[in-house]
Parts: sequence; C-alpha cells; structure tokens
Amino acid sequence: MNKRAKLFRVRDPYDLAGTEELFCRAMAENCAFSYAHCPEYRAILDDAGFSPDSLTGSGDLARLPFLPTLLFKRRRLYSLPPGKMALRATSSGTSGSMSDIGFAPGDLFSALKMVLRIAPRRGLLSPVPCHYVVFGYQPHRSNRTAVSKTAFGATLFTPALSRTYALRFSNGAYTADLENVLNAVVKHSHSRFPTRFMGFPSYTYFLMKTMEERGIRVKLPKGSRILLGGGWKQFYTEEVDKPQFYALAERVLGVTDTDIVEFYGAVEHPILYCDCKNHHFHVPIYSRVLIRDPKTLEPVPNGVPGLVNLLSPLVQATPILSVMTDDLGVLHDGGECGCGLDSPYLEILGRVGLRDIRTCAAGAEALLNTEAEL
Repeated sequence: MNKRAKLFRVRDPYDLAGTEELFCRAMAENCAFSYAHCPEYRAILDDAGFSPDSLTGSGDLARLPFLPTLLFKRRRLYSLPPGKMALRATSSGTSGSMSDIGFAPGDLFSALKMVLRIAPRRGLLSPVPCHYVVFGYQPHRSNRTAVSKTAFGATLFTPALSRTYALRFSNGAYTADLENVLNAVVKHSHSRFPTRFMGFPSYTYFLMKTMEERGIRVKLPKGSRILLGGGWKQFYTEEVDKPQFYALAERVLGVTDTDIVEFYGAVEHPILYCDCKNHHFHVPIYSRVLIRDPKTLEPVPNGVPGLVNLLSPLVQATPILSVMTDDLGVLHDGGECGCGLDSPYLEILGRVGLRDIRTCAAGAEALLNTEAEL
C-alpha cells in the first residue's frame, strides 16, 4: 500500500503527532511522482536545488518549493495526461482568471475517505432527509468550478428532499434569485423535515438581512443547519464578523451558532477544514500549514501572522503539494481552543496585497517560459 493510502486510512483525522512520519513519507512519494511526470514542476525543483529524495522529515517540508495559487491561474501544470484524469475543477474566477486542477481516480477516493472521517465529527452525516438551500451555483455541464461541485457534494450528507439554488442558470448565464430562495425558506419552515443551507456566506447573510428588513422571521425545524464555504469573494467589503452573523441567524431563522458549520479550502488545496464546536479550523492529518513572513517568506512561530502556505499529498494529478495562498493567517496551538483537539488551528485574518505573491508567480512563470524555449 502506498503511503498516501495509509495516511488516509488513519482513524483519527486530527492525530498530527502520530502521523508526522507517515505524512512526510506521503509527501516525498507524491513529490517524486510529480517530479517524474511533470516537466514544469521538475524544472522548478531543479532551479531551487531541491530533490524529492531530500524530503526525509518534517523539517524538510518548509524547504519544499511552494507554488503560488496565482501560478495555477496562469499556467496549466499536470502530472497526468488530461485523458487519465477522473475530474477537473476550476477556481471561481472572481479575479478574472481560473486555476484548472486535475484529479486522478485515487485522488478522489482518498478525498472521499477524508470526508467520511471528518464530517461525522460535526454531525454532518445523517439518515434524516433534508431540504437544501444552496447559496451557490445551480449545477450545469458548463460549470466546472470547485465551489459548485463541493456545494452539491454537501447535499449528499443526508437524503435530499429538495434543492433550491440562489444562483440559477438561465439563457447561458447565472443570475441571483434570492426571492425564490426566500419563498423556499418560508415554505420549508412549515415542513417536519429540517432545512440545510450550504454555500457562500455572503449570499446567506444577504438573505437573512433581507428577511430582517422585511420583518420575516421563521423557526426552522429541529436539526436544521447552516453550512458555510467559499468565502465572501467580491463582497469582502460587506463581510460581518462571526458573532454578528450568528446572532442574525438565530433571530430570523431560529438557528443557533451550534448548528452553524464553516469550511475552509481551495481548489488548489482540496482539503476539508471543518470548524470545531468553537468555530476554529483545526489542521487535519491530511495537511500541514506553514505561516510565512511576507517579506522573507521564512516560516514564523505559532501565534505570528503571515502568509498561509498549505501542504498536502492528496492530489497526484496536479503538482499542488505545497501552495502559497493570498490569505493572511495565524496558526494557533491546539490547546488554546478548548474544544479538546490538540491539533493546531488556522485563523484566517483576510487577504493581503498580492505584490510579493505575484513576484513569486512571475518568477516561476519566467522559469517555465525559459524551459519551454530550450
């Protein structure tokens, strides 16, 4: 059995200490595969003087060259031919360009095992049927975005009685239809089955704000939950803090903060970060998080803010072992949370100016262009 398969078979998804060696061996295994099958990735590692053989322990993870997410928006890097991929997914493209990430069958199988380990921790899997209100894209064959796929996947946590989408596809384009969603919420409040919300927190907030402004308050059935993922995207200037969001949800929907679950992730790092009961993103065994100084790009200690560098051996079809995001965050010791998990947790502080990240992406792209000319 390969090392990645062994890692994703571990029962406790937050036993970082007990899986440190296995994680590093899985990373080395993936790194060697991408080095052998992706010429562009091999060129980047060679230019950095890094060999997959040198990845022997956790201390070597910080030396593994990271690729900025912006690079994947500019270049297509694959470790497998597209014809051998089981799935390709893109980022949302709100910045004007999209990453295109490929997944092998084994990547998806490992991802499924990850979900089945983590989702029960927050009571997300249930045999009780639910109505789903999705604050995201209605599925369509032209839509390959990861957010649309993950939002639909979340509606499989329970048997789905219905699915109502905030972004509906019509005449070749998506349009927001919060009025239809509002009508569905009022209707579902009279059902004996729970309702689950899933998708962008911005649209969820806009709906709840509209309800409050119109004096509409409902009490959703017991077991109803609000699942949030995808960030605020282009609506970042209207983002509200979590206590304010939770209070509004309880006022207009009758859903308390204990039934609000948030996810963090990216198409370039498709690991399920699911918040704990205290709403913190503890790092699961399938990934590691490094926080780097924005100026020196050197790792900083826990408690110090910096750029978020995400590592995982999950995907083999695309060389996304170590990616640098444009998120500013801080890693906290697990004991600071109080939920009982020892795994450190990631706090996202916001987005940062992209000058340094663009420089990294431009440097890698220049190297790849040079390689192409040789």
